[in-house]
Amino acid sequence: MASPRLETFCCPNRDAATRLVLTFQPEVFCGVCIGSASASLLLSILQLLPKKGQGPRKMPKASSSTTILLLISACDMLGCLGIIFRSTVWLGFPGFVANISVVNGTDVWPAAFCVGSAMWIQLLYSAGFWWLFCYAVDSYLVVRRSAGLSTIVLYHMMTWGLAILLCVEGIAMLYYPSVSSCENGLEHAIPHYVTTYVPLVLVLLANPILFSRTVTAVASLLKGRQGIYTENERRLGTEIKVRFFKIMLVFVICWSSNIINESLLFYLEMQPDINGSPLKSVRNAALITWIIMGVLNPMQGFLFTLAFYGWTGWKVDLPWRKSEIPWESLSTSNAAENAYALPGGNSVNFHDSKKAAVAPNHQTDETLSMLSEGNLASDERLTRNSPVYQGW
Repeated sequence: MASPRLETFCCPNRDAATRLVLTFQPEVFCGVCIGSASASLLLSILQLLPKKGQGPRKMPKASSSTTILLLISACDMLGCLGIIFRSTVWLGFPGFVANISVVNGTDVWPAAFCVGSAMWIQLLYSAGFWWLFCYAVDSYLVVRRSAGLSTIVLYHMMTWGLAILLCVEGIAMLYYPSVSSCENGLEHAIPHYVTTYVPLVLVLLANPILFSRTVTAVASLLKGRQGIYTENERRLGTEIKVRFFKIMLVFVICWSSNIINESLLFYLEMQPDINGSPLKSVRNAALITWIIMGVLNPMQGFLFTLAFYGWTGWKVDLPWRKSEIPWESLSTSNAAENAYALPGGNSVNFHDSKKAAVAPNHQTDETLSMLSEGNLASDERLTRNSPVYQGW
């Protein structure tokens, strides 16, 4: 799971709310985190591996969307590795973790492990949030014909720069002047929570607006292809809209429990006695959402691959199992290079004099292919209805 409470675990003088969730069935919680993160990691790898009967995903050369999607998946998978490692140590070596306490003092290695693992998880998931925001920005810019390969450099600078800056700043404020005094007051904790939740809230608020504007621009783009808005264009626009909706749905499902949990814990922190009977329902709700976070946060990686590409199947296409006749591949390649398939089933020579006239549609089809990447139904329909799309 990814929560700013991970960093407060490392404070020997933890607040009462943090002790509440930390001491609640730690073995069960770590087991849940290991199981969820392992399942998400394995299923994500299975989703991204090439499958039998499916060619490699091809995207327009001028789009950085494919790179962004892969980077989001990479951040999620590396975050899952961090969760597995941290939970395994906490579960397998309870004596090592117990050295972080007020009575025994703070040993160097337990504190270093606690801070290092928490920063690893928080940094990668924060970077994933920034990359998801960049995906929404890139989708809008591509439709507006304002994006290209050069923008990926700016995305890298913004994503990793802001993720590292906010993470380091939040950690420095939390542990100032030392780890042993990081929970002496809210002035230490609040900046850390703010820097942690800034990218999450940004995605929740900004991405729906950007996706909505992109869908509106796509409708105008589809109408401009042939001057009419046919049933095929309407279906393709709907599928792109559904794709954006699934991305936001996964994000809300995986992270809404974090916001609810933190709100409940902050409420408990402001009470003079969190163990009072009037607060029993609040404590139970905080503990339930804490377990839900351990399940849903790591599963984001796998659920995002479903939203990006759909279910790609179980049959992995291993490279050493391929057997292809060279001359068949050559003839197929030559045929694809020299002819375009028309809707009526005929073909036209690649060097036809009408090549220049279809260039605008080519650019439009590249844009639509980027937005519907991973949706085989959309790609097939676009292929059937666009002569130029066959020439990629």
